[in-house]
Amino acid sequence: AINQLLKHELTVFLDYEPYERKGVHSGNSRNRFYDRTFKTEYGELQLRIPRDRNGEFQQQTVAPYKRSNDTLEQFVIHLYEKGITTDEIAHLIERMYGHHYTKQTVSNLTKLVAEDVQAFHERKLEKRYACIYLDATQIPIRRNTVEKESVYIAIGITEDGIKEVLDFTIAPTESAHIWEEWMQELYQRGVEDVLLFVSDGLTGMTDAIHRVYPKAKHQMCCVHVARNIAKKVRVKNRSEILGDFKTVYHAIDKKETLQALEQFQSKWEKTYPRVIDAVVKNEQLLTFYEFPASIRRSIYSTNLMEAFNKEIKR
Repeated sequence: AINQLLKHELTVFLDYEPYERKGVHSGNSRNRFYDRTFKTEYGELQLRIPRDRNGEFQQQTVAPYKRSNDTLEQFVIHLYEKGITTDEIAHLIERMYGHHYTKQTVSNLTKLVAEDVQAFHERKLEKRYACIYLDATQIPIRRNTVEKESVYIAIGITEDGIKEVLDFTIAPTESAHIWEEWMQELYQRGVEDVLLFVSDGLTGMTDAIHRVYPKAKHQMCCVHVARNIAKKVRVKNRSEILGDFKTVYHAIDKKETLQALEQFQSKWEKTYPRVIDAVVKNEQLLTFYEFPASIRRSIYSTNLMEAFNKEIKR
């Protein structure tokens, strides 16, 4: 479990999954592992620390285990904070130390994290963010029964380019009204100015954003728009129309993208009038062209949050 966590930490650092095509020209890549043994008062932990080609990756996972007087309770809590499940922790503890810790025992230990979680939800946030990504993902939640609910997540990018998970909350469903209430909470915690919000195409989202942050711009995720197009066209046309749409948001500047959009409309509007009309009239589709070319690829979609959402679902 620890080695898997180290691998994931490198994935987040590189911003692409193993064997993913977008990593080919990213300028950095995975570069095998080196083995390391960490000693604790309970035994030894054999780790494989991943490396990157440029030598820039500095993992943060194993730092707490360097002290010889770390307690097992601190170890368990740290694993839980990193997202490892209680079942995995119990199994890992038994293998490492020869002690059998039940899932319930581990759960009792992890209750100590509650104060840290509360502090996270209440901490003061930066006054200004260049960009905030908003997304909700469905995961099974156990209450009286197990049902899927929406986990609302906001990740902010500071003016210095630092990524930060601003907060998360859980609600039965996703709605613009809940997002608006939640943005009000972010405002009350100190977030006064946001240049750009990036979100999916949830109805009413733009109005909800502007009621809290009237000066902010809104970019609708182009990848979500593409997925919506794919659902509404014939299978035989799907690959071609999505390829044509990609030329719209991959254009080098605003002039070229408007030309590509016009060609896209001319080619497909007779076959799919409603689909194309919705795309052409989408005022939040090309907002990212108002920003510098160097950052456009990172703000035309919510893909930055994909790896984070995958980890939550684990």
